[in-house]
Amino acid sequence: MKRAVCLLSGGLDSAVCLALARREGYACYALSFDYGQRHKVELEAAARVAARLGAVRHLVTSLGLDAFGGSALTGDIAVPKSRSAAEMSHGIPVTYVPARNTIFLSFALAWAEVLESSDIFIGVNALDYSGYPDCRPEYIEAYERMANLATRAAVEGRTRLRIHTPLLRLSKAEIVKLGRELDIPFGLTFSCYDPDAAGRPCGQCDACLLRRKGFQEAGIEDR
Repeated sequence: MKRAVCLLSGGLDSAVCLALARREGYACYALSFDYGQRHKVELEAAARVAARLGAVRHLVTSLGLDAFGGSALTGDIAVPKSRSAAEMSHGIPVTYVPARNTIFLSFALAWAEVLESSDIFIGVNALDYSGYPDCRPEYIEAYERMANLATRAAVEGRTRLRIHTPLLRLSKAEIVKLGRELDIPFGLTFSCYDPDAAGRPCGQCDACLLRRKGFQEAGIEDR
């Protein structure tokens, strides 16, 4: 089986992305990050999803992005609540973590080269929530070009890396429907930016609201 590195946050999108890679016949190596995020409980979800979906290995790497702050997810900034869809689609939100996907993809690139893999899967989505600059198609295309200039395997012509973004142009409802088709155990995933001390989702942050909207529009119960 071909090997693939799959970025796995524990959220709905990354779980569906991992399941798609498995369906395409890849042996999946799941990669998660403890980067100082306030919603660290997502790592427990990532472990559950990786085990259920048959990842060959699940690696959690520690990064201290909270040392820099600059985001509601890693610093002393309030997480926005109860925003409308129009508000969410306007501008770059304070939940953006500076350079996060660039850093995550760099680690995935390093592991892929060690594994002699040509494939990285990431569950970025630019349709329902386009505020993050590192979720845009032009960003992914530019990163892929850079990656093929930056690795020994590519320079020596032994591989050409591809970054797979199967959810990039899907709505949240379409992702939910795809998840049901793939038999994703939705209850194992976690999608909140600001959980309480017991790890329960707040229900009002952008991630919670977008998840709720997706399930409602798909006509599927979120368990």
